Amino acid sequence: MRRAAVSRHLSSFSSSQSHHLNVPVCFTTNISHTQTPKQSLLDLIKSCTRRSRLLQIHAHIVRTSLFLEPTICLQFLSLVALSPLKSISYSRRFFDQIAKPTAFQYNTMVRAYSISDSPEEGFSMYRDLLRRGLRADALASSFVIKSCIRVSSLQRGIQVHARILRDGHESDSRLLTTLMDLYSICGKCDEACKLFDEMPKRDVVAWNVLISCCLHNNRTRDAVSLFDIMRSETHRCEPDEVTCLLMLQACSNLNALEFGERVHKYIEEHGYDGASNLCNSLIAMYSRCGCLDKAYEVFKGMKDKNVVSWSAMISGLAVNGYGREAIEAFGEMQKMGVLPDDQTFTGVLCACSHCGLVDEGMVFFDRMSKDFGVLPNIHHYGCMVDLLGRAGRLDQAYQLILSMDIKPDSTIWRTLLGGCRIHGHDALAESVIGHLIELKAQEAGDYVLLMNIYSSAGNWEKLTEVRKFMKEKSIQTTPGCSTIELKGVAHEFVVDDVSHPRKYEIYKMLDEINSQLKIAGYVADVSSELHNLGTEEKGHALSYHSEKLAIAFGVLATPPGTPIRVAKNLRICVDCHNFAMALSGVYNREVIIRDRTRFHHFREGRCSCNGYW
Repeated sequence: MRRAAVSRHLSSFSSSQSHHLNVPVCFTTNISHTQTPKQSLLDLIKSCTRRSRLLQIHAHIVRTSLFLEPTICLQFLSLVALSPLKSISYSRRFFDQIAKPTAFQYNTMVRAYSISDSPEEGFSMYRDLLRRGLRADALASSFVIKSCIRVSSLQRGIQVHARILRDGHESDSRLLTTLMDLYSICGKCDEACKLFDEMPKRDVVAWNVLISCCLHNNRTRDAVSLFDIMRSETHRCEPDEVTCLLMLQACSNLNALEFGERVHKYIEEHGYDGASNLCNSLIAMYSRCGCLDKAYEVFKGMKDKNVVSWSAMISGLAVNGYGREAIEAFGEMQKMGVLPDDQTFTGVLCACSHCGLVDEGMVFFDRMSKDFGVLPNIHHYGCMVDLLGRAGRLDQAYQLILSMDIKPDSTIWRTLLGGCRIHGHDALAESVIGHLIELKAQEAGDYVLLMNIYSSAGNWEKLTEVRKFMKEKSIQTTPGCSTIELKGVAHEFVVDDVSHPRKYEIYKMLDEINSQLKIAGYVADVSSELHNLGTEEKGHALSYHSEKLAIAFGVLATPPGTPIRVAKNLRICVDCHNFAMALSGVYNREVIIRDRTRFHHFREGRCSCNGYW
């Protein structure tokens, strides 16, 4: 009866896969009539690389009832579930024909589901294993956790964790590392850290998961600190390529150039500098820290520049205000025979947007699909909306959003809102806020932009209404925060900050800078102040913004002529932009500020954005 069921199953699989079981005579002779020894059959299964041969083997073990032999059954199941010939549906139907599956056979299926398009079935298979009274080993638990990771199922992961403790696997470091990964992805950083602390032995993989956990949960400074901790005498664990990749990502986020240079040196000393993924990350890190010279140096030194390398360099030039150079790099890339991808075009369109190259941007957007077969995604449309919005072509930008083949997200509406702020288009801004409310995606920053528009127009009545609405709905704004790195230490400032140990010196320096800049002709731009105050009061309110405090600290704590690098979590206001521009001329300092959208390189009283931001 069972043999007939298996034969029907095999027949249905063959027809569904458009295969016909035409067994070659030589194969049937060798297998069916010479009674191939068990080991020979196992070797045959292991060496199988063609689906037609797989079906012949299946037919043979069905006819001879060898599928009932556990070792052969497991080897064949591994072939259909995990090899390049794998088929999850076929392996499941084969598994269902096994009368009493072993724990090893369950492990094979749980593992297969963990890498399939149906990872949730891995948990079901694991649960069935336990219901049959079989003991789950560390391998099965590891695979089912990977299934939980694929679907971000914290609840199921906790159940597996409890079972791991019950079965006494809490000392298995690799298993705990996988469990750490689950807690990290589900936003449970403290639980992941607790598991790490409980590990009897921590290898570099465990350290990498911990670092990744910190990065995913906005604990970037903690991630950076782990680089030195893992190398300390206490732990003696050498970072690998993955560690370096994670560290470069952290440095990019923190604008931590000095630390990034340390990681670069470590990469060179340990012979990792030939790895293209690390070189690409170095280009991105230096670009995001506003150090294009070093980004280009890494790029130039690469032997094999792939599309990721070119895209990273183009994007780096774009965000730093070198739009023309980014377009030239795109042309050079084509000459080298490297085909651009969607990321490349995001960088090119970003370059056009930041430099006001409207006509060029329109041409590139049109060529994407026509010449290169790259269909525009939401990021490309966002760049075009930004380009048109900055240029004052707001109605055209609005119509572009409405004509998109894909559903507009909150980011693209927010981009158009930024254009409305630049050009004071309050009616369209109100409409955009309406779209954000429809998406249930409105944020405090959106209302701040709207208030900026009303403030610039002197419409204090509507501004008051928005502020009242925000108060009633308990909508909290994100406080502005600026960071400056000095000797490997990140110093953070907020508006009117009094937490820094050198606060008195900083405020004294800032007052002195303001005096010097006023002599040079600097006048505070009060359009950014959202309260209905007198001009002098508004100027005072703007005096101690976070970026001004960070710049003052940079002037105070570094030798004359040293570049000052500041990272801002929000868009820089007009007054702080003018302040930095004036300071770069009066104090002969290069000031590089990275805000939420781009870089501003201030030199000799000018900015790389040329006022187009």
